[in-house]
Amino acid sequence: MSNEDFDLASLAEFLHITPAEARKMAERGRVPGKKIAGQWRFFSAEIHSWFEDRIGVSDEQELAEVEKVLEIQSTKQIVDEFHIPDMMPESLVFVPLLARTKPKVIQLLCDSVAATGSLWDPEKMGDAIRKREDLHPTALENGVAMLHPRRPMTNIIGEAFIGLGVTTNGIAFGGPRGTLTDVFFLIGSTDEAVHLRVLARLSRLIQEPEFLDTLRSTDNSSDAHRCIIEFDERLD
Repeated sequence: MSNEDFDLASLAEFLHITPAEARKMAERGRVPGKKIAGQWRFFSAEIHSWFEDRIGVSDEQELAEVEKVLEIQSTKQIVDEFHIPDMMPESLVFVPLLARTKPKVIQLLCDSVAATGSLWDPEKMGDAIRKREDLHPTALENGVAMLHPRRPMTNIIGEAFIGLGVTTNGIAFGGPRGTLTDVFFLIGSTDEAVHLRVLARLSRLIQEPEFLDTLRSTDNSSDAHRCIIEFDERLD
């Protein structure tokens, strides 16, 4: 996704719909925008947040459609047939993640990823994630959290990555109705379209029947990584 704001034509191109459909969505308040001098304008930051919210509540079919839209927008950093293991080698899987508090989860995940060379400044990443969590927790009702800063941090990441940590016990992480969290994905992106595409793919993965039960039954990083590969392949 570009950092530039959208007009009706460019928003329609981004969403892979017609300008008339984009106008209808705007007029009905289904997408954030405002009229300036009689013309619809859509701010990039608001569209980014709207897309994140849509990904969070969509079902599997809707998420598949979101992926198709984002595939068009993605940079060449990820091939067209994108799979989660492309960005998550076994070295970025930490099972078990030995943390018992929210601050420790964030710190340990960032430090562990940094130790592999995928992240250059774990302290800065951790601070950005904490600010994002304070603004709006990423913990979901199924015990999964998708940790990420509000914007891609290109100055501390060489290539986009996904880290994974699974704790032995659930942790209070801001989940709905006090739900505890034990599965933590850490998303490091260098491009907003890639970031949203990763969110869409991960959201589909965690909705895959038996995935979370299987992942939680693993007791080491190798088995957890094989679980990711197996269930990611089922999405296609």
